[in-house]
Amino acid sequence: MLLVIDIGNTEIVAGLFEKEDLMGQWRISTHLHKTADEYGLQLLQLLKMQKNAATQIDGVIFSSVVPPLTAIFKEMIASYFSQKPVIVSEKTITGLQIHCDNPREVGADRLVNAAAAYRLYGGPLIIVDLGTATTFCAITEKGEYLGGAIAPGMALSAEALVNRAAKLPRVELKKPATAIGKDTVSSMQSGVFFGYIGLINEMIHRIDQETGTGSQVIATGGLAPLIAPECHRISKIHPTLTLQGLMIIYGMNP
Repeated sequence: MLLVIDIGNTEIVAGLFEKEDLMGQWRISTHLHKTADEYGLQLLQLLKMQKNAATQIDGVIFSSVVPPLTAIFKEMIASYFSQKPVIVSEKTITGLQIHCDNPREVGADRLVNAAAAYRLYGGPLIIVDLGTATTFCAITEKGEYLGGAIAPGMALSAEALVNRAAKLPRVELKKPATAIGKDTVSSMQSGVFFGYIGLINEMIHRIDQETGTGSQVIATGGLAPLIAPECHRISKIHPTLTLQGLMIIYGMNP
């Protein structure tokens, strides 16, 4: 079985594949000060809950956008799973040609999403990842990764409002009934929710203009189910895109 791990700024998502079938997935909070043992024991417990054991794992791959945790997870995987993991970087075979000024600056999670979406849907593509950051990736029909855009995520923006404006409360991220808020909470929800729909639609429009194509648009990330149905250009929500991308890339890097 293949263990795949996506290390993000807010959450770490792990998945277990048997061939191409996703048998289970888990989310745990990202903590910079956890040790390899703490992460290892936590993963073992999650596997045990689904009646799986470390001895069943015969391959591991992970991507990380949190550099301090890369070495910790490499150590943890060697100690608890007796595996040498594939660690996704710009040097990893992904099936894509990276057309960026500095390929090393492209986040591993963005490469993984692009590899999965291109394999599953072909190109041209725009991938919108609605997580801690809201990212956009553009891929051509030939599998050329052109680059994209990075904006603060919806939750991050809402939190910034709370931290920098003394009278603004924390609010639930949800679609408000109207764009015109009648109180502070509904006004904040409107600004964040409808504001992000505008951001996403405009970015997709501008990427299409620059590439001269009408790309298929795929959404992923924790907030995709909330936001994507309101964006008319998003044609597919794929919640497990990153996990599938890790599985696909593992098969390309024996």
